[in-house]
Amino acid sequence: MKRRGTPEADLQRAVLQALRFALPRTAIIHHCANEVTEAGPRGAKRQAILVGMGVHPGFADLMILCEGHVLFLELKSLKGRLSPSQEAFRDAVLAQGHGWAMVRSLDDALGALADHGFTTRVAAPVRRPAP
Repeated sequence: MKRRGTPEADLQRAVLQALRFALPRTAIIHHCANEVTEAGPRGAKRQAILVGMGVHPGFADLMILCEGHVLFLELKSLKGRLSPSQEAFRDAVLAQGHGWAMVRSLDDALGALADHGFTTRVAAPVRRPAP
């Protein structure tokens, strides 16, 4: 049976595979499932339980811990936009001095590692400024 995916889920799987290859084996790459996709009252109740257990609205898709560096990656499709809770999370993370990046491609993910001082086993792509 073929798994149905979304552009962001497909991107996340590809980025995760690339990060596991690029980063030292001691790196911790974590995804926090921070939302319930079930509709209706049952889904709302499950989401409330998760929030009560510490799920943080807007938490980034991936968190990377490696050699004293912390980087949060928010993965978005080419047209995806940050929600207000994701913007608030980004601002809080940056205010505390941690790294945060929005990723729309594998090149973005590898570039974010280089931009935030991570040592990798691959060369980072050349970053070109947006037009």
